[in-house]
Amino acid sequence: QVQLVESGGGLVQAGGSLRLSCVASERTLSSYVMGWFRQAPGKEREFVSLIILRTGSTYYADSVKGRFTISRDNAKNTVYLQMNMLKPEDTAVYYCAADYRPDYGYSSNYASYEFWGQGTQVTVSS
Repeated sequence: QVQLVESGGGLVQAGGSLRLSCVASERTLSSYVMGWFRQAPGKEREFVSLIILRTGSTYYADSVKGRFTISRDNAKNTVYLQMNMLKPEDTAVYYCAADYRPDYGYSSNYASYEFWGQGTQVTVSS
């Protein structure tokens, strides 16, 4: 059982930056894909970004490409989401999730992810 704890959300003006952190309870996460998803009120949960921990490969939703960066710190069991040039439409609850993938695959579908954090609110004012 992997436990995930997010932090770093808050209120920021448009154009500003935030860095989200996701700390995992497990030390051996090399076979996992770590993803960030978000959910705005009245909307479905959507993919933001993912990182394949074994290879370091990263993927982004088109809506955040060039503005958000996902990264990892293996020594701290932590995955980060650096969010720059934030827009009001980025306002949502952001969730960290882990998907066990021993086959080198990955998915941007939230249904594939077995473990989830509690979420952290990001609010971007105009």
